[in-house]
Amino acid sequence: MALPSEKLITINDRGARAATTFGSLSAGGANMVFIKKLTASGSGTLSFVDGASSVVLDDTYKEYLFTFKDIHPSANAKLKVNFSIDGGSNYNVAKTTSYFIAYHDEGDSATGLGYQTGEDLAQGTGFQTISQEIGTDNDQSGSGTLQLFNPSSSVFVKHFINKSSAIASDDYLGNGFCAGYCNTTSAVDAVQFKMESGNIDAGDICLYGIL
Repeated sequence: MALPSEKLITINDRGARAATTFGSLSAGGANMVFIKKLTASGSGTLSFVDGASSVVLDDTYKEYLFTFKDIHPSANAKLKVNFSIDGGSNYNVAKTTSYFIAYHDEGDSATGLGYQTGEDLAQGTGFQTISQEIGTDNDQSGSGTLQLFNPSSSVFVKHFINKSSAIASDDYLGNGFCAGYCNTTSAVDAVQFKMESGNIDAGDICLYGIL
């Protein structure tokens, strides 16, 4: 994902290519607008709160996209997320989710694809897993995306979709897929990321609005 000052090559719905300066990326009739970047440095949490530190997470956009890049933990751990309806005072929104992974090791000796019952929630208020274990070796990290749909709706629950790629301590690649919904008709106005244990030593998370 490009940073604000970069030139981007986009392909629209007619197959045409165009270079655009990031600020508002237009492709296929949709605009993608950079909002905020948080960079980890031994961080316990990274939080995006509407109205704080230039964060926009309201009815300005009907879809929001978080990208997390080269997340490197202080301990072997999975990346987690939770949501708030009270401006970040509490991250405890009830969620129902599904989670499955594909994995493959560097030695080409083991592969698999399967549902992970231990990572889903059924009206759970705890943090949702959004990556497999990320290792602490110098070259190990995790990256991915989280889409959040219409978080300011006062009528519907709030759906989200997550995809991730993570290298574990035993040199396995875990490709994780999560989807679910926040079971609330209150506006979701804050999102927080953290490791299941330890800190986020390095990496960044960016927030974009989709028109």
